Order: sequence, then structure tokens, then C-alpha cells
Amino acid sequence: MISYSKNDCAPQPPMGWNSYDYYNTLVNEEQVRANADYMAKNLKEFGWEYIVIDIQWSDANAGTKNKDGIQYIPFSRFCVDEFSRQIPAPNRFPSSANGAGFKPLADYIHSLGLKFGIHIMRGIPRFAAHEHMAIKTHDNSKVTADQIACAYSTCAWNPDMYGVDFKAKYAQDYYDSIFELYAQWGVDFVKVDDICRHVKEPIYEKEVEMMAAAIQKSGRPIVLSLSPGPAVIEKAHHYKTFANMWRITDDFWDDWKLLKAMFERCEVWQTHSGEGNWPDCDMLPMGKLGYGWAPADAEHKGWDCKFTFEETKTMLTLWNIFRAPLMIGTDLPQLSPENLKLLTNPEIIAMNKCPNQAYQTSNSSQDDIVMWVNEIDENSYYQCYFNLSEEPQTIKLNIDISDKNNIRDLWEQKDLGSAIQFTMEPHSSKAFKISF
Repeated sequence: MISYSKNDCAPQPPMGWNSYDYYNTLVNEEQVRANADYMAKNLKEFGWEYIVIDIQWSDANAGTKNKDGIQYIPFSRFCVDEFSRQIPAPNRFPSSANGAGFKPLADYIHSLGLKFGIHIMRGIPRFAAHEHMAIKTHDNSKVTADQIACAYSTCAWNPDMYGVDFKAKYAQDYYDSIFELYAQWGVDFVKVDDICRHVKEPIYEKEVEMMAAAIQKSGRPIVLSLSPGPAVIEKAHHYKTFANMWRITDDFWDDWKLLKAMFERCEVWQTHSGEGNWPDCDMLPMGKLGYGWAPADAEHKGWDCKFTFEETKTMLTLWNIFRAPLMIGTDLPQLSPENLKLLTNPEIIAMNKCPNQAYQTSNSSQDDIVMWVNEIDENSYYQCYFNLSEEPQTIKLNIDISDKNNIRDLWEQKDLGSAIQFTMEPHSSKAFKISF
């Protein structure tokens, strides 16, 4: 078995793409490959590397009920193997047929120099428990899903799973078996849903611990991402001990109210990032969104991101200075040149990779202007301004006059000297590197 530290899995905030914001439950292999090809060609050199397939990839019928407004199919019989483990639906992921699972797709993504991730729901399939299907055990004991399932632990919004009863003798075996399978496939990242916000309750907390132990036993470094939020600040130590990422928000979408609220969330969590632990602000919605939410017979599928250009920059500036994981939520091949330029600014991305902790210097619930700072070294630091108000704001920035002192605009990639004055439009931001 390979020995590694949990923190080795994500020494810096993971950067990649997730299928959910555009495809919802509908994504297929052809679309995943197209997004991977785009990332390899246009984004990889700037640090973007994860390709993550979100929810319902094992359901052959996912999306067929969209025209009726149903996102998750009640009592759906999705694809599982002989040990009650979800496997890809071959009608959507053809390379997974004949027991291959996600390995062929993961191999392709790895061949591009990228990493592969999947979404799972906490627990074990309900129908596997109802039908007393087998699970894999370390001692080949004949154990069935109902013997480890907790029928009283269910998700409020997805009908697929029962929680796993941590008190059951073979509970750990089930999680060991699924992560063993993911390691065989070549999975690098697992997003676990219906678990983060409930971690105060023992069954959720223990399931996180079982997953972390299973990853270690698998012998493969796998990023463990917990969702959805909001995460519980009182459990920060637990998240940091067992996971790499945890959502500090519920699903984040293209709404200014949600973006403004993120400043308070980041302020609460600002001292808990670093060393393989990353509070997660959720995906970066931009470009085309919501194709998978449109009725099957709709003339217009999806929508254009409702953020203005300046709001998109504000989102990216906050995520980067806060050092949040960066997961793009869109269809990458449809990305506009303007958005691609925002995502490939190396000086903005460098803030995300800074080894030091950033901090907010003003009150996001009271002040019109919020400022974040991160020290780079003894001679330089990052300083970002955000106008959260509905009015333009003028700011003077002055550092000691010296030939060596400099204010650099990171979005414009320009040196501005040692004293500047600028006006910020509503919802806009400025990012500077100050050297002296």
C-alpha cells in the first residue's frame, strides 16, 4: 500500500471543471471528453486539471423526466455491480461496458495530463438494501446491504440512498469496497453529497471518517470533497482532519445576492484554509448554464450567466484571494474569449497558490468597501478591494514613495507606481500586488 498524508492530495486548492452547472444529471461520455479536450488545450498550462462528473452518472434514465420537472427519479433502478456499488450507465458512458467502469474514460483524461473525478451520494443504494443484495467484505462473509443500511438516514432531496450505519460490523467494508473500485478506475477526486451540512449528527460524521479511512486503505491519493453546505464552523477541526474540501455554502448560482453573501461566509472561514484543507465556495458559474434543467422539448435550453462582467471578475477575485478551490461550472467548449481570458490570468491565479493565509480587513455586512489582504513575503503582499454597494466608490491607494515601491494591477497586468486613485463601479473589484 502507498503511504501518503491526506494533505498530500491537495497541497493547493484544486482547480478544474464540474459538469453540474450546465449538464445537471444529463452529462455523457462524449460531452465529458469534449470538456477534457478543451481544458487540455486551453486551460491546463494555467493549473486547471480536474474533470469531475457530477450527480446521477449511474442512472441510465437520468434526465428522461426533465420535461415533467423532475430532477431525480423516485425509485429509479440505476446501475450497480454484484457488490451493490454504483457503476456508470453504459448507454451514457459506452466505454464503461463489460465491467470496465470509468477506467477507460479516466485513462483518456490522464493521457491528456489531467485528473479525473466523480460525484457520489453518501450511503448505499436503497434498492440494494430492499433486495438484500451482497456487499464485498474483507473476510468473504456473506453480508447484504440491508445489514449495514440505516433506513432512518435519508437525503431530503435525492431518493437514491440510505445512510450507512457506522455501528454495523461490516459498515467500513462497504466504504472500503467502493473506494477500492474507484482506485482501480483511476479516480483522483470524489465529491460526496448529502453530508457536509449535517456533520454534527453522528451518522454523518462517522461516514466522513469511514470514507477517509477507505481512501487511505485504497492506496491511491484521492481528494475528498464534502457537499453541500453551509458547513458547520463548530466542526472545522473535523473537516480539516478527514477531508480536503468542504462546502461553506449551499448551491451557488449566478445571483448577486448569493455572491455578496459569500463575503460573510469567507470571513467566517478565513482562518481554516491551507495545508491540504480548503473551504469550498462551490462552482464558478459563468458562460452557458442550465442546459440540463430545460424541458426536453424546450426551444431554448439553458441560459446565459446572469452575472455582469464585473460581477464575474469579483467572483474570481474573491475565490482566488480567499484560496478557494476553483471548479468551473459551464460547458467549456462554449466559453467566450472574454471568460477564457479571465480564467487564464496567471497573476490572478497566483493569489490562489499563495502559501499564506488571506484575511478580510473590513466588515462585509456593514461596509460598502471590503478589502482582503494576503502577505506574499516580507517585501510584497496582495490587496483586493470589493465594492459591495450600489453606488460608485472612489479610493486612494498610496504607499511610501520610493523607486522600488510599486502597485501592480493584476487584472490589467500593469505597474501603476506608488500612488493611485481609482473609482469602482457597483459590484466591481480591484486586485493589486504591492511591492516595496
